[in-house]
Amino acid sequence: MAATRNVMRAVRVFEFGGPEVLKLQSDVLIPVPKENQVLIQVHACGVNPVETYIRSGNYARKPALPYTPGSDVAGVIECVGEHVTAFKKGDRVFTTGTISGGYADYAVAAANRVFPLSDKLDFRQGAAIGIPYFTAYRALFQKGRAKAGESVLVHGASGGVGIATCQIARACGLKVLGTAGTEEGMNIVLRNGAHQAFNHREANYIDKVKEHTGMEGVDIIIEMLSNVNLATDLQLLSYGGRVMVVGSRGPIEINPRDTMSKESSIIGVSLFLETEEERHECATALLDGIEAGWLKPIVGSEYPLEKVVKAHEDIIHSSGARGKMVLVP
Repeated sequence: MAATRNVMRAVRVFEFGGPEVLKLQSDVLIPVPKENQVLIQVHACGVNPVETYIRSGNYARKPALPYTPGSDVAGVIECVGEHVTAFKKGDRVFTTGTISGGYADYAVAAANRVFPLSDKLDFRQGAAIGIPYFTAYRALFQKGRAKAGESVLVHGASGGVGIATCQIARACGLKVLGTAGTEEGMNIVLRNGAHQAFNHREANYIDKVKEHTGMEGVDIIIEMLSNVNLATDLQLLSYGGRVMVVGSRGPIEINPRDTMSKESSIIGVSLFLETEEERHECATALLDGIEAGWLKPIVGSEYPLEKVVKAHEDIIHSSGARGKMVLVP
């Protein structure tokens, strides 16, 4: 690290609340990596819906205030702490978690949450891997027990987790259906592994899905907005089908009988609960996907750190996702 510079820009949250509580400061001390940690110069950081829930204070996990949001960074190793042998200064990397927060010029991360970034991907794509792809893999295989030949319906398939799910499911031999809210979103979904796309803003789109799947129904539904879709999801499932709850923004009323008639399951997915072993399994599969060429993150909107408030507004209220949202310091 240059001796002349020991401060950086970082977004700080001093109180929970709306997007306006995100404050960009330019005099934050650059963190120093401890044992088994690395310091990364951040070239891009993914923005995930979960970060807006945490910031609002309405999430199960509340970080100690003040804090810097952001877990998925891509960049270059600046320096490493003691006992780190897997990385060295200058290595291109991406993370699935940070200790100091990723909405900043530099971030400290535990070495076991850092992975080499292939030259096949740029930094913005690297910042789009962490939460989206690890969540998609966990939902499909570790929790959803997906098998080649089964069908999967991905709700909100044009967003970060949605595109990741389509790419992984297609590569692993599933029949992939996806929904999006715009024509452009539907085209993105089809280009990234879906066999069929539906517009979830059309009043009768559920009927179209039913028509497409016939009497069999769908084996797995990856659900980003459970508070809107869960009741109808249960009617779309096959016998023994399962809804994977990846996202929800509130309560919903369902009829439990809809699960009894098909012996279907509703399964919650939380990446925060993954074990070290599960993370390793997931990372191995995804790094193979990058090498094989089917794992190619699609980057959507890009924002400088100065526009972080707008980014948090747009990820919740945009007309339709078109790839992964990233901050570019």
